[in-house]
Amino acid sequence: MTDDRLKPMDPAVSPRFGDVATLLRAPRVPPRAGIDIALVGVPFDLGTNYRTGARGGPAAVREASRTIRLVHPTSRIAPFDLCQVADVGDVAINAMDLAASLAAIEAFFQRLHHLGIAPISVGGDHTIPLPILRAFARQQPVGLVQFDAHPDTLDTLMGTRINHATTFRRAVEEGMIDPRRAVQVGLRGSMFSTDDASWSREAGMRVITMDEFEALGRARVIEEIGRVIGDGPTYVSFDIDGLDAVHAMGTGVPEVGGYSVRDAQVMLQSLRGRHLVGADLCEVAPMYDPTGQTALNAANLLFELLCVVADSRVAQPSSSRRA
Repeated sequence: MTDDRLKPMDPAVSPRFGDVATLLRAPRVPPRAGIDIALVGVPFDLGTNYRTGARGGPAAVREASRTIRLVHPTSRIAPFDLCQVADVGDVAINAMDLAASLAAIEAFFQRLHHLGIAPISVGGDHTIPLPILRAFARQQPVGLVQFDAHPDTLDTLMGTRINHATTFRRAVEEGMIDPRRAVQVGLRGSMFSTDDASWSREAGMRVITMDEFEALGRARVIEEIGRVIGDGPTYVSFDIDGLDAVHAMGTGVPEVGGYSVRDAQVMLQSLRGRHLVGADLCEVAPMYDPTGQTALNAANLLFELLCVVADSRVAQPSSSRRA
Protein backbone atom coordinates (compact mmCIF):
# COMPACT_ATOMS: atom_id res chain seq x y z
CA MET A 1 0.00 0.00 0.00
CA THR A 2 1.48 3.35 -1.03
CA ASP A 3 1.65 6.39 1.23
CA ASP A 4 -0.06 9.22 -0.65
CA ARG A 5 0.47 11.87 2.01
CA LEU A 6 2.13 15.08 0.92
CA LYS A 7 5.46 15.37 2.69
CA PRO A 8 7.76 18.37 3.08
CA MET A 9 11.47 18.17 2.52
CA ASP A 10 13.02 16.76 5.70
CA PRO A 11 15.97 18.96 6.73
CA ALA A 12 17.48 16.04 8.60
CA VAL A 13 17.71 14.12 5.33
CA SER A 14 17.72 16.64 2.47
CA PRO A 15 20.17 19.55 2.76
CA ARG A 16 18.35 22.84 3.13
CA PHE A 17 20.47 24.46 0.43
CA GLY A 18 19.38 21.86 -2.13
CA ASP A 19 16.54 21.62 -4.62
CA VAL A 20 14.06 24.33 -5.62
CA ALA A 21 12.81 26.56 -2.79
CA THR A 22 9.14 26.26 -1.78
CA LEU A 23 7.15 27.87 1.01
CA LEU A 24 8.23 26.12 4.21
CA ARG A 25 9.70 23.38 1.98
CA ALA A 26 6.23 22.02 1.34
CA PRO A 27 5.75 19.86 -1.77
CA ARG A 28 4.91 21.90 -4.87
CA VAL A 29 1.68 20.64 -6.41
CA PRO A 30 -1.19 22.36 -8.24
CA PRO A 31 -4.48 22.91 -6.40
CA ARG A 32 -6.43 19.66 -6.15
CA ALA A 33 -8.80 17.75 -3.90
CA GLY A 34 -7.16 16.26 -0.84
CA ILE A 35 -5.07 19.29 0.09
CA ASP A 36 -6.05 20.72 3.48
CA ILE A 37 -3.93 23.88 3.49
CA ALA A 38 -2.53 25.69 0.46
CA LEU A 39 0.49 27.95 0.76
CA VAL A 40 0.05 30.51 -2.01
CA GLY A 41 2.28 33.21 -3.43
CA VAL A 42 0.53 36.41 -4.54
CA PRO A 43 3.24 38.61 -6.16
CA PHE A 44 1.05 41.71 -6.52
CA ASP A 45 2.13 45.26 -5.63
CA LEU A 46 0.01 47.47 -7.88
CA GLY A 47 -1.88 48.78 -4.84
CA THR A 48 0.98 50.69 -3.25
CA ASN A 49 1.45 54.44 -3.16
CA TYR A 50 5.07 54.66 -1.99
CA ARG A 51 7.69 51.96 -2.48
CA THR A 52 6.84 49.03 -4.74
CA GLY A 53 8.64 45.71 -4.49
CA ALA A 54 6.33 43.43 -2.54
CA ARG A 55 5.90 41.42 -5.75
CA GLY A 56 9.24 39.92 -4.72
CA GLY A 57 7.87 38.80 -1.36
CA PRO A 58 6.80 35.23 -2.23
CA ALA A 59 10.16 34.39 -3.82
CA ALA A 60 12.12 35.85 -0.91
CA VAL A 61 10.04 34.06 1.71
CA ARG A 62 10.37 30.77 -0.19
CA GLU A 63 14.15 31.13 -0.08
CA ALA A 64 14.21 32.20 3.58
CA SER A 65 11.91 29.38 4.62
CA ARG A 66 14.65 26.88 3.84
CA THR A 67 15.64 27.52 7.47
CA ILE A 68 12.35 26.24 8.93
CA ARG A 69 12.14 22.72 10.34
CA LEU A 70 9.09 20.52 10.95
CA VAL A 71 7.91 20.89 14.57
CA HIS A 72 7.02 23.98 16.60
CA PRO A 73 9.41 24.37 19.56
CA THR A 74 6.76 25.52 22.07
CA SER A 75 3.43 23.99 21.07
CA ARG A 76 5.01 20.86 19.55
CA ILE A 77 2.57 21.20 16.66
CA ALA A 78 3.83 19.30 13.61
CA PRO A 79 1.64 20.87 10.91
CA PHE A 80 2.69 18.52 8.12
CA ASP A 81 1.64 15.55 10.25
CA LEU A 82 -1.73 17.11 11.03
CA CYS A 83 -2.67 18.24 7.53
CA GLN A 84 -1.97 17.79 3.86
CA VAL A 85 -0.02 20.97 3.12
CA ALA A 86 1.20 22.06 -0.31
CA ASP A 87 2.82 25.05 -1.96
CA VAL A 88 0.38 25.51 -4.85
CA GLY A 89 2.49 28.14 -6.58
CA ASP A 90 1.79 31.79 -7.41
CA VAL A 91 -1.33 33.47 -8.69
CA ALA A 92 -0.69 34.64 -12.26
CA ILE A 93 -0.70 38.43 -11.86
CA ASN A 94 -1.17 40.89 -14.70
CA ALA A 95 1.59 43.33 -13.84
CA MET A 96 0.06 46.02 -16.06
CA ASP A 97 -3.55 45.83 -14.86
CA LEU A 98 -4.76 46.17 -11.27
CA ALA A 99 -8.36 45.17 -11.97
CA ALA A 100 -7.37 42.11 -13.99
CA SER A 101 -4.97 41.07 -11.23
CA LEU A 102 -7.64 41.37 -8.54
CA ALA A 103 -9.98 39.25 -10.66
CA ALA A 104 -7.27 36.62 -11.14
CA ILE A 105 -6.58 36.49 -7.40
CA GLU A 106 -10.27 36.10 -6.59
CA ALA A 107 -10.70 33.35 -9.17
CA PHE A 108 -7.67 31.44 -7.86
CA PHE A 109 -8.95 31.52 -4.28
CA GLN A 110 -12.49 30.64 -5.36
CA ARG A 111 -11.04 27.45 -6.77
CA LEU A 112 -9.34 26.71 -3.44
CA HIS A 113 -12.59 27.42 -1.60
CA HIS A 114 -14.58 25.09 -3.84
CA LEU A 115 -12.01 22.37 -3.10
CA GLY A 116 -12.39 22.96 0.63
CA ILE A 117 -8.80 24.16 1.02
CA ALA A 118 -7.76 26.69 3.67
CA PRO A 119 -5.39 29.31 2.20
CA ILE A 120 -2.29 30.84 3.76
CA SER A 121 -0.93 33.46 1.38
CA VAL A 122 2.32 35.35 1.03
CA GLY A 123 2.04 38.73 -0.67
CA GLY A 124 2.32 40.96 -2.29
CA ASP A 125 1.01 44.23 -0.88
CA HIS A 126 -1.84 44.52 1.58
CA THR A 127 -4.47 44.92 -1.12
CA ILE A 128 -4.59 41.15 -1.58
CA PRO A 129 -6.82 40.24 1.41
CA LEU A 130 -9.73 41.92 -0.40
CA PRO A 131 -9.95 39.55 -3.40
CA ILE A 132 -9.08 36.61 -1.14
CA LEU A 133 -11.99 37.43 1.20
CA ARG A 134 -14.26 37.96 -1.80
CA ALA A 135 -13.55 34.37 -2.77
CA PHE A 136 -14.69 32.72 0.46
CA ALA A 137 -16.38 35.16 2.83
CA ARG A 138 -19.26 36.54 0.74
CA GLN A 139 -21.82 34.16 2.21
CA GLN A 140 -20.68 34.40 5.84
CA PRO A 141 -18.63 37.28 7.23
CA VAL A 142 -15.56 36.35 9.22
CA GLY A 143 -13.75 37.85 12.17
CA LEU A 144 -10.38 39.48 11.61
CA VAL A 145 -7.10 39.69 13.47
CA GLN A 146 -4.99 42.30 11.68
CA PHE A 147 -1.39 42.84 12.74
CA ASP A 148 -0.38 46.14 11.17
CA ALA A 149 1.13 49.57 11.66
CA HIS A 150 -1.72 51.09 9.62
CA PRO A 151 -5.49 50.58 9.79
CA ASP A 152 -6.01 50.19 6.01
CA THR A 153 -9.54 51.58 6.37
CA LEU A 154 -9.23 54.81 4.40
CA ASP A 155 -12.03 55.50 1.93
CA THR A 156 -9.74 56.61 -0.88
CA LEU A 157 -6.04 57.10 -1.47
CA MET A 158 -4.87 59.27 -4.36
CA GLY A 159 -8.38 59.09 -5.77
CA THR A 160 -8.58 55.28 -5.83
CA ARG A 161 -10.89 53.10 -3.74
CA ILE A 162 -8.98 49.81 -3.94
CA ASN A 163 -5.39 49.88 -2.73
CA HIS A 164 -3.35 48.74 0.25
CA ALA A 165 -4.72 51.53 2.48
CA THR A 166 -8.43 50.80 1.88
CA THR A 167 -8.57 46.99 2.02
CA PHE A 168 -10.43 46.39 5.24
CA ARG A 169 -12.90 49.24 4.79
CA ARG A 170 -13.97 47.69 1.49
CA ALA A 171 -14.12 44.24 3.11
CA VAL A 172 -16.44 45.50 5.86
CA GLU A 173 -18.59 47.45 3.40
CA GLU A 174 -18.95 44.37 1.21
CA GLY A 175 -20.08 42.31 4.19
CA MET A 176 -17.08 39.97 4.32
CA ILE A 177 -15.73 41.06 7.72
CA ASP A 178 -17.85 41.42 10.85
CA PRO A 179 -16.36 44.58 12.40
CA ARG A 180 -17.60 43.58 15.86
CA ARG A 181 -15.25 40.60 15.62
CA ALA A 182 -12.31 42.50 14.15
CA VAL A 183 -9.21 43.68 16.00
CA GLN A 184 -6.30 45.72 14.65
CA VAL A 185 -3.05 45.40 16.60
CA GLY A 186 -0.05 47.73 16.50
CA LEU A 187 -1.29 50.91 14.79
CA ARG A 188 1.16 53.76 15.00
CA GLY A 189 3.15 56.20 12.93
CA SER A 190 2.34 59.57 11.40
CA MET A 191 -1.08 59.93 9.84
CA PHE A 192 -2.75 61.46 6.80
CA SER A 193 -5.34 63.16 9.02
CA THR A 194 -6.21 63.66 12.69
CA ASP A 195 -7.15 59.99 13.12
CA ASP A 196 -6.71 57.58 10.23
CA ALA A 197 -8.34 54.83 12.31
CA SER A 198 -11.53 56.78 13.06
CA TRP A 199 -13.53 54.73 10.53
CA SER A 200 -12.30 51.49 12.11
CA ARG A 201 -13.59 52.60 15.49
CA GLU A 202 -16.87 53.93 14.14
CA ALA A 203 -17.49 50.65 12.33
CA GLY A 204 -17.03 48.74 15.59
CA MET A 205 -13.51 47.37 15.19
CA ARG A 206 -11.27 47.05 18.24
CA VAL A 207 -8.23 49.22 17.62
CA ILE A 208 -5.12 48.56 19.72
CA THR A 209 -2.50 51.19 19.02
CA MET A 210 1.10 50.68 20.03
CA ASP A 211 0.56 53.14 22.86
CA GLU A 212 -2.21 50.92 24.21
CA PHE A 213 -0.18 47.78 23.48
CA GLU A 214 2.53 49.07 25.79
CA ALA A 215 0.04 50.22 28.42
CA LEU A 216 -1.81 46.89 28.49
CA GLY A 217 1.16 44.56 28.02
CA ARG A 218 1.33 41.60 25.70
CA ALA A 219 -0.64 39.19 27.88
CA ARG A 220 -3.63 41.50 28.18
CA VAL A 221 -3.53 42.28 24.46
CA ILE A 222 -3.75 38.54 23.82
CA GLU A 223 -6.78 38.34 26.12
CA GLU A 224 -8.39 41.20 24.24
CA ILE A 225 -7.80 39.55 20.87
CA GLY A 226 -9.49 36.40 22.13
CA ARG A 227 -12.40 38.33 23.58
CA VAL A 228 -13.06 40.13 20.31
CA ILE A 229 -12.90 37.20 17.89
CA GLY A 230 -14.53 34.60 20.13
CA ASP A 231 -15.10 31.15 18.65
CA GLY A 232 -16.42 32.14 15.22
CA PRO A 233 -14.60 31.75 11.89
CA THR A 234 -11.68 34.18 11.76
CA TYR A 235 -9.15 35.33 9.18
CA VAL A 236 -5.64 36.48 10.16
CA SER A 237 -3.82 39.16 8.19
CA PHE A 238 -0.23 40.04 9.06
CA ASP A 239 1.35 43.09 7.44
CA ILE A 240 5.09 42.75 8.07
CA ASP A 241 5.26 46.49 8.90
CA GLY A 242 3.41 45.64 12.11
CA LEU A 243 6.88 44.70 13.33
CA ASP A 244 9.20 47.45 14.47
CA ALA A 245 11.24 48.67 11.50
CA VAL A 246 14.39 47.29 13.14
CA HIS A 247 12.94 43.84 12.39
CA ALA A 248 11.35 44.70 9.04
CA MET A 249 13.18 47.27 6.94
CA GLY A 250 12.38 45.24 3.84
CA THR A 251 8.90 46.61 3.35
CA GLY A 252 7.23 49.41 1.46
CA VAL A 253 6.33 51.57 4.46
CA PRO A 254 8.52 50.67 7.46
CA GLU A 255 7.39 52.14 10.79
CA VAL A 256 9.53 52.52 13.90
CA GLY A 257 8.19 51.85 17.38
CA GLY A 258 6.39 48.57 16.78
CA TYR A 259 6.35 45.20 18.51
CA SER A 260 9.14 42.67 18.29
CA VAL A 261 9.25 39.42 16.34
CA ARG A 262 8.94 37.62 19.67
CA ASP A 263 5.78 39.58 20.51
CA ALA A 264 4.36 38.61 17.13
CA GLN A 265 5.24 34.94 17.60
CA VAL A 266 3.52 34.76 20.98
CA MET A 267 0.42 36.60 19.74
CA LEU A 268 0.12 34.21 16.79
CA GLN A 269 0.65 31.21 19.06
CA SER A 270 -2.22 32.47 21.22
CA LEU A 271 -4.61 31.91 18.30
CA ARG A 272 -4.35 28.16 18.81
CA GLY A 273 -7.81 26.79 19.51
CA ARG A 274 -9.61 29.47 17.51
CA HIS A 275 -11.60 28.76 14.36
CA LEU A 276 -9.15 29.99 11.73
CA VAL A 277 -10.25 29.86 8.10
CA GLY A 278 -7.18 31.36 6.44
CA ALA A 279 -4.36 33.85 6.73
CA ASP A 280 -1.98 36.04 4.82
CA LEU A 281 1.43 37.60 5.38
CA CYS A 282 2.03 40.69 3.26
CA GLU A 283 4.31 43.57 2.30
CA VAL A 284 7.72 41.87 2.33
CA ALA A 285 9.76 43.84 -0.22
CA PRO A 286 13.16 42.14 -0.17
CA MET A 287 15.17 44.65 -2.18
CA TYR A 288 15.04 47.13 0.72
CA ASP A 289 16.74 44.68 3.10
CA PRO A 290 19.93 43.22 1.63
CA THR A 291 20.55 41.30 4.87
CA GLY A 292 17.48 39.12 4.23
CA GLN A 293 16.36 39.53 7.84
CA THR A 294 12.86 40.73 6.93
CA ALA A 295 12.23 37.67 4.77
CA LEU A 296 13.65 35.41 7.47
CA ASN A 297 11.33 36.94 10.06
CA ALA A 298 8.44 36.54 7.65
CA ALA A 299 9.26 32.87 7.08
CA ASN A 300 9.19 32.23 10.80
CA LEU A 301 5.86 34.04 11.18
CA LEU A 302 4.52 32.04 8.24
CA PHE A 303 5.37 28.86 10.14
CA GLU A 304 3.55 30.22 13.19
CA LEU A 305 0.48 30.81 11.00
CA LEU A 306 0.69 27.35 9.48
CA CYS A 307 0.86 25.72 12.91
CA VAL A 308 -2.25 27.42 14.31
CA VAL A 309 -4.24 27.05 11.08
CA ALA A 310 -3.34 23.34 10.86
CA ASP A 311 -4.35 22.82 14.49
CA SER A 312 -7.63 24.63 13.84
CA ARG A 313 -8.24 22.64 10.68
CA VAL A 314 -8.03 19.36 12.58
CA ALA A 315 -10.30 20.65 15.34
CA GLN A 316 -13.10 21.81 13.03
CA PRO A 317 -15.65 19.36 11.64
CA SER A 318 -15.56 19.16 7.85
CA SER A 319 -18.99 20.79 7.58
CA SER A 320 -17.72 24.02 9.14
CA ARG A 321 -14.42 24.37 7.32
CA ARG A 322 -15.82 26.61 4.63
CA ALA A 323 -16.57 30.03 6.08
